[in-house]
Amino acid sequence: MPTHRAPRRAPRVPEARCRRAPAGVGARALPACAAALTLLMAGSGVAPASAAAAPPAGPTTVAAAPASVPADLDPGTVRRLDTAIAAVMEKADVPGVNIGLRIPGRGEYVKAFGVADVKTGVPMKTDMYSRIGSVTKTFTVTGVLQLVDRGLVGLDDPISKYVAGVPGGEHVTVRQLAGMRSGLFNYTDDEKFLAELRADPHRAFTPREVLTYAFAHPPNFAPGAKWQYSNTNTVLLGLLVEKVSGQPLAGYLREHVAAPLKLNSTALPSGSAFPEPHAHGYTTFSPGGKVVDATDWNPSWGWAAGAMTSDLEDLGAWVPALLDGRLLKPATQAQRLCTEPTGFPGVSYGLGIAEFNGWVGHNGDLPGYETIAVGLPATGATLVILINSDTDRGGSLSSQVANAVTKIVTPAHVWALPPAAKTGETKP
Repeated sequence: MPTHRAPRRAPRVPEARCRRAPAGVGARALPACAAALTLLMAGSGVAPASAAAAPPAGPTTVAAAPASVPADLDPGTVRRLDTAIAAVMEKADVPGVNIGLRIPGRGEYVKAFGVADVKTGVPMKTDMYSRIGSVTKTFTVTGVLQLVDRGLVGLDDPISKYVAGVPGGEHVTVRQLAGMRSGLFNYTDDEKFLAELRADPHRAFTPREVLTYAFAHPPNFAPGAKWQYSNTNTVLLGLLVEKVSGQPLAGYLREHVAAPLKLNSTALPSGSAFPEPHAHGYTTFSPGGKVVDATDWNPSWGWAAGAMTSDLEDLGAWVPALLDGRLLKPATQAQRLCTEPTGFPGVSYGLGIAEFNGWVGHNGDLPGYETIAVGLPATGATLVILINSDTDRGGSLSSQVANAVTKIVTPAHVWALPPAAKTGETKP
């Protein structure tokens, strides 16, 4: 069992308006924007799983008695949460769930439900690793913002200054990439890419290879004209980090983001590498929409946008650090949290971060796994949900669990991600 850290202090967030950062921040002045904190919607870019597919055969997926760390929320709330999560799992055929909820002054609820392997019935455990999909974006963008703090990158510089070969790159800024406002086509929406990945999900892709699928299409709109989720944006930011830092992205994130926070279970692995112990992940992203085991599929196509692995404990520590900006200068953190409307009710987006009805952070979704890693600045609460399936029935599995949980513990801030909003997806 992991040793769970004590609840962190409530993260501080900007006031109702984003102010202009002083000249010289990141070696350049940063423009102001309207502030509306939002959590991301579209993750890595995989099409929704078929709702009609049946789950794999195997033992019952809902554990009668949740495993792991004893909860210290009040017993009545614990019973309600146990019942609500089990009901979602039963209704949506969810194999397993890991959840970490911490509310200052009220306690914590850290539990594992169901199974990590439907064939063997091995139970889910809270110390298991998971693929975290588009939560990866919060790490990549943090790396970019650290380079801004060092005066090596300007948020309003064109991406062409750092990465060659981007169509219209002289007009697309680093800020627009981080805020999902570049207009560049999302490579995980390309039909050729989807067909090739579906035919061989173990194939290794390089960042430049996935960008060729995006650049085969004209931009969807002029840079800055509106918000649209695109994994292309974050892959370009990963290349920027490598160019400016002189390090591979995996090494940079390990040294400058994970290590200072002692996130020893968080990494951007090479190829299909997946630390043990981990849960098996199930998906319908397959020929014919059949449910298959995607555990060892190669997520290299997601790279900076969605290929990282982590666990419940590390993400529970990452969320407070992400929200209070302890790895960044205050003015840069304010820019990150300066969110703008996405066009979807209740959801706004900043720089690699989003707000959903008061919950701030990111969600992630790729074949076999779904993740939510968010905090509620109003109360200092932290919520992390890890699910070993993306065979969505009645909407995102992780959002269904989050909705059920927040109705009980934060009724004024219920998680409700609009189905049409593609946030947190790193899937084809």
